[in-house]
Amino acid sequence: MIKSKGTKSPEQSKVIKTEIVCPNDTNPMGILQGGQLVQWMDIAAAVCAQTHAEKICVTASIDKARFFAPARVGDIIHLEAVITCAFTSSMEIYVKANKQTIGQPHKHLIGDTLLTFVAIDDQGNPASVFKIKPTNKEEQQRYEEAKSRRSGRK
Repeated sequence: MIKSKGTKSPEQSKVIKTEIVCPNDTNPMGILQGGQLVQWMDIAAAVCAQTHAEKICVTASIDKARFFAPARVGDIIHLEAVITCAFTSSMEIYVKANKQTIGQPHKHLIGDTLLTFVAIDDQGNPASVFKIKPTNKEEQQRYEEAKSRRSGRK
């Protein structure tokens, strides 16, 4: 049986990752490929999960990768990954991606996704993770929604 390890706040494992859209990240129209954005999101989420669990974590699922607007060559992509809920050995991570075009001060949401990660031990078996303790209204809402999504998956 896997035992819980204690609690952490979502802020303790929050990750900010920045990328620039290069020509090899795009389609023939110079627009960022969705698969490249998902790869960047997966990396940001993995760092968030591993920081939270203090263990190696593997991607178990990607839910609802949504794309709202295009990004083009030269745009800066800001990814923010935050844990929404931790269970016994798994964690749900929310990642949002914003673009910033050089010369324009505002960021624009271009996509988001939810990913589930599982912490593993040295033998590759599921390992316990810290629970989370939401510290504000937004974190509490994400926490409750994550629990609801998990029960819907089972």
